[in-house]
Amino acid sequence: MKEKLGARVWLSIVLFGLVGQIAWMVENMYLNVYLYKTVTYDLNATSAMVASSAVVATVVTLFAGGFSDRVGKRRLFISIGYVLWGASVFAFALITKENSQKLFPSADAVALTTVMIIVMDCLMTAIGSTANDAAFNAWITDVTTHGTRAKAEGVLQVMPLAALLVIFGVFDSFTQNGQWMLFFGVLGAITTAMGIAGIFLIKDSPDLKPKKESFVKELVYGFRPSVVKQNKNLYLIYAAVCVIGIANNIYMSYLIIYVEYFLGIKDYVLMLGAILILSAVFSVVFGFLRGKVSLKILLPASLALYTVGGLMMFFARNVWFVSVSGIIMMTGYLWEMALLSASMRDNTPKDKVGHFQGIRMVFSVLIPMCVGPFIGAYVSSTSNGIYIDPTTGAEQPVPTNYIFLAAVVVNFLIVIPLAFMLAKRKGGAATSGGEEEKTQADGDKEENASADTAREESAPTDILRAENAPVDGRR
Repeated sequence: MKEKLGARVWLSIVLFGLVGQIAWMVENMYLNVYLYKTVTYDLNATSAMVASSAVVATVVTLFAGGFSDRVGKRRLFISIGYVLWGASVFAFALITKENSQKLFPSADAVALTTVMIIVMDCLMTAIGSTANDAAFNAWITDVTTHGTRAKAEGVLQVMPLAALLVIFGVFDSFTQNGQWMLFFGVLGAITTAMGIAGIFLIKDSPDLKPKKESFVKELVYGFRPSVVKQNKNLYLIYAAVCVIGIANNIYMSYLIIYVEYFLGIKDYVLMLGAILILSAVFSVVFGFLRGKVSLKILLPASLALYTVGGLMMFFARNVWFVSVSGIIMMTGYLWEMALLSASMRDNTPKDKVGHFQGIRMVFSVLIPMCVGPFIGAYVSSTSNGIYIDPTTGAEQPVPTNYIFLAAVVVNFLIVIPLAFMLAKRKGGAATSGGEEEKTQADGDKEENASADTAREESAPTDILRAENAPVDGRR
């Protein structure tokens, strides 16, 4: 495989990466706002919706990723998935309290609409996870190599921010004016159109071959203790990503609600846009630094940026202070993730790429999205965040600045898996051979031989890559 990605591959990475993140942002941020503004102010309803979709996303990705390995196809999963994904985005425009009341006059309209949105969110998540989390992510690993992977990850890392920037700049006014039908309709149509384009644009890697192993055996493969032991690097990265993900989900699910209701900043588009643009620029700069500056400097710097930015967000109240704080915090988050994402792909066994997308989801989506939002809701409720409507005088609960303090505390726990990474790096050369021989003797021989082969093909040099290994630098 060539060490340079062609124009067709780059175009696919950018377009499908961006549109996929736009669809995810609709779910991860704007669906929360939709539920809060049009149905219920209960933050626990938002937490329940986020957690439910996380469970569905993980289970579906685990099955879909393994199935795409088995059939040796990614293109059809991506293309058809994006078409259906767009249709599911539009469906939210039809779920309103008014429509619920018409269908079931005797039911509690608020409770029924909340349940219907959560169920629809789970369906949308199942489709999106198949198309994006399972198939598209596996396709990225298929078509990139050790030499090109970091560049692709550097682009993908910016896509969530680029997606938010597109939505803020073009579509956010629809939501502020209550034009939810137009908002969901246009973004759904864009996602569907991308799926149609994928039929002609996406090409599967010629090296992708159908797998003939038992599907059930493949499904539980990544959860076996022997596999975890043989792929310590990969699971340590997963643990670090999990910590960062929990911290990020403490505030991200409530960010727009926090800015609009707690801070009272109604015209937040330019402010959030500036945060996204500048943090994305710093993320690109970081890509160049990774090949020239020691990880011993970059890693503590990333953690320090996140910590300082989060503490500043705790105290920030005006637009300028929030902007500066947000840029610092978001830059730290992107730097942390950039240190882990490319290495995650490098350490993924090449004959189990689709399967490990599901394992990745356990740590990057399931646990963070089931834990983080509930922490955010809890700290907000215990810190008595109340918004008083200036027109009606009604009180409603809102997220408070303590969500950022909680995020800083949780994010700092990343030092635990990093400490294990460092310990393994120091002792790995002297012990790895003996440990692998012992594992081969204790475990299933056929299974271990497959994992050994995958590790040899991947040839990862270090958990975060050695300082002398050039890396260009995602979420």
